[in-house]
Amino acid sequence: MNDLDLFSDPYGDGPQPEQQPGRRAQRRVRKKQRRRKGNGRAAALFAMAFIVAVFGTGGVLGAAWLDNKLHPPDYKGAGSGRVTVQIKDGDSGSAIGTTLQEHRVVKSVRAFVKAYGKETRASSIQPGFYQMRLKMSSSAAMALLLDTRSRAGNQVTIPEGRRAIEVYQLLAKKTGIPVKDFQAAAKDGAGLGLPAYAKGNVEGFLYPGRYDLDPNGSAKQALKLMVDRFRKEAESVGLEEKAKAADLSPATVLTLASLVQAEGGLSSDFPKISRVIYNRLKVGMPLQFDTTVLYALNKRTLDVRNRDLQVDSPYNTYKHKGLPPGPISNPGPEAIEAAVTPEKGTWLFFVATDPTNKVTKFATTEAERQKLEQEFREWQRKHPGN
Repeated sequence: MNDLDLFSDPYGDGPQPEQQPGRRAQRRVRKKQRRRKGNGRAAALFAMAFIVAVFGTGGVLGAAWLDNKLHPPDYKGAGSGRVTVQIKDGDSGSAIGTTLQEHRVVKSVRAFVKAYGKETRASSIQPGFYQMRLKMSSSAAMALLLDTRSRAGNQVTIPEGRRAIEVYQLLAKKTGIPVKDFQAAAKDGAGLGLPAYAKGNVEGFLYPGRYDLDPNGSAKQALKLMVDRFRKEAESVGLEEKAKAADLSPATVLTLASLVQAEGGLSSDFPKISRVIYNRLKVGMPLQFDTTVLYALNKRTLDVRNRDLQVDSPYNTYKHKGLPPGPISNPGPEAIEAAVTPEKGTWLFFVATDPTNKVTKFATTEAERQKLEQEFREWQRKHPGN
C-alpha cells in the first residue's frame, strides 16, 4: 500500500479535509436557531406578563368603579349642625341631591338619588325651605324632607285682588318684617325688576298666589319674588302681544284687569264686567266705580256714602272720566284675560245684588239698573253693617 492509498481510504479514522467546513456552518446555523427560539420564548413570556399586569390592574379599577356605582359615597347617621336649603318647584331627585350636596348635607348626588328612588313618597316633597343638618346620610336626609316639621320657610298665600298695602300687611304678619320696610322696598322699582310700563309703581305687579319665603330674606326679596312671578306669567300668556292686538298698552290692560278683579265676585262674570268698562269708555260715560273711590280712601266697605264720593283724587271715577291712573289691586290671570277678551254685549251697568253669594247682575238701561239697585238695598237691610 502506498502513501496515496492511506489518505484516500474513505473508512479510515483520520481527518477528511474536504468535509470539515460544511459541518461547522451547520453548527453555526443550529446555534442561531436556538438563540432565536430562546429570544422568542422570552418575548412571549414578557408579553404574557404585561397582559396579566394590564388586565389585572383594569380588573381592580373596574371592581372599584362598580363598587362606587353600586355603593356611592354617603355619610352615616343623622348629621349635626344646621343649614337651610331651598327645594324649588319642579325639582327632580337629582336636582334636590345637587342642592343638598352643595350645602354639604349629603356626600354625593348619586347616594341621594339612590335613596330617593327607593322612597315611594319621594314625589310628595313640597317646594320650599327646609331646616337640614350637615353630613347626613342620604336616607336620613330623605326622612327629614318628608317631615313637615322641618319646613323652615314662611309660606304665605296672596289672594287675588289685594292692594299693595294689604300685601305688605300679610307679609309683615307672616315674616315679622315691619310694613314700612315693604313700603320702602316698593320704591325701588328697578331693583324689583318692574317692567318699564309699570313706571315704578308696584301696584298691580305683585302677582297673587302661594309663596315660600326665605326665613332669612328681606322685604325686597319677598316683593321681587312676586314681581318675578308676574313677569314670568305675563310672558307665558303673551300679555304684551294680547294688549297690542286689543290696541291697548300693557299698563292699560293691568289697570283694566284690576278693576275687573275688584268689581267681580265670580270669575265667570269677569268678561261681562270687562265689557261694561269698554262700553262706558266708548260712549264717554264715567265709570263711577265705588272700588276706585275706596282705593283712594284706603277703605274696604260695601257702605259707600255720598261724602265718600267727594274725595279729591284722580282715582275718583265719579269725578274723572276714563280709567284711573293705575291699577287699584293686584289681579289674577282670569281678570287679566278678561281685560283683553271681554264678552260681547250691550251692558252699561252691573250690581252685586247678593255679595254673600257673589251674585252680580247686568243691565243695559237705567231703569234696569234701578231695579238691581233695589235688590242690593234689600240685601243690605238683611245684613246690617255692610
